[in-house]
Amino acid sequence: RFCLPLVLASLPTMATGEDITPALQDSWGDFWLFRFFVNAAGYASIVVPGFLLIQYFKRRNYLETGRGICFPVIKSCVFGSEVKSVHQDDGSLPPRAEPTESSTARQVFKLLFCAAGLQASYLTWGVLQERVMTRTYGATETDPGEKFKDSQFLVFMNRILAFTVAGLYCALTKQPRHGAPMYKYSFASLSNILSSWCQYEALKYISFPTQVLAKASKVIPVMMMGKLVSRKSYEYWEYLTAALISVGVSMFLLSSAPNRTVSTVTTFSGIVLLAGYIIFDSFTSNWQDALFTYKMSPVQMMFGVNVFSCLFTVGSLLEQGALLESLRFMARHSEFTAHAVLLSVCSACGQLFIFYTINQFGAAVFTIIMTLRQAFAILLSCLIYGHTVTVVGGLGIAVVFMALFLRVYARSRMKKRSKKLPPGETPVQKV
Repeated sequence: RFCLPLVLASLPTMATGEDITPALQDSWGDFWLFRFFVNAAGYASIVVPGFLLIQYFKRRNYLETGRGICFPVIKSCVFGSEVKSVHQDDGSLPPRAEPTESSTARQVFKLLFCAAGLQASYLTWGVLQERVMTRTYGATETDPGEKFKDSQFLVFMNRILAFTVAGLYCALTKQPRHGAPMYKYSFASLSNILSSWCQYEALKYISFPTQVLAKASKVIPVMMMGKLVSRKSYEYWEYLTAALISVGVSMFLLSSAPNRTVSTVTTFSGIVLLAGYIIFDSFTSNWQDALFTYKMSPVQMMFGVNVFSCLFTVGSLLEQGALLESLRFMARHSEFTAHAVLLSVCSACGQLFIFYTINQFGAAVFTIIMTLRQAFAILLSCLIYGHTVTVVGGLGIAVVFMALFLRVYARSRMKKRSKKLPPGETPVQKV
């Protein structure tokens, strides 16, 4: 029983001869790989019994033979109440509102409101995320303070508030009749939890600007997988922008190479966690796209995913005894409590602003706003937390965001052109 802890404890030491960072010095129990498997075991303790129950009800043909007070709940969770829509458009995002009688001034005001809401929510969220994961609490002249280490608790805090906000929104506004089996939300929920955990955990090993640029370069593995697996074809400008993003990210990372204050194992851990974030996040979006073939609104999707997210995270935290420890940390440090609550508020409000912006102005405008947000997030992080960016690194960042804006512009032009194509012709598949 002691083999696994000893192996995990020795990994950082074997990986490099340099001094390892304090994040890895505390104990083997704080090593990210061990924490990942512990969290996964906690989720499995809920997923496996749930899977067996679903198979049991399906084999018993419960939809035909079931009776009793639990029948509506089991039917909704396992079978759903509606068949899948034949057309994707029936269950996708609601049609974008067209400005029929709204004046230009009102549309400008709405756009400014959406932009300000998204920027305020996610810039604050990014600053707080880095503060919580990289700085200590309770530091004095004699006491260095302590860091908060449990990323899963922060995921739980975000999800419980998002669940509450989505539930209240669904209760107060008219929503489409829900027909998807509830258990199908659990797949997107699990991958969403793991991607968020990797995102928080990565900040222990890499800088926030590096994380933002890694998110921006997510289009590269998506295109590679589309080419190899789905045999998709892309336009020349998609290859060009992907190459520019790759060059820009390489310039930024290589400009920081002379800095040897970060150990090799730390850098490798950060890269692995970022790769995990990209993989899990890609699965989440693809699975949600498949779920939208049922008739549902984005807020219903937000509610369903967060129901299971709360269930998985609180179950895992209770099994590990980490929930009480995190609550004790909150009791010891009121500043952390304020940061964690505000972090969750920004995350929930940001999701609502996403839905509203896409509904009012479409995906292209939303992408431009969020791309600007990424650039502002890097700037804020450098100003507040003192990250140094060389001239070459700054040029790399500029290249990345220039490529992102070029993608948005080219995609909008392609959409306009595709609307004018004859019915028999179809545009090239795009990411």
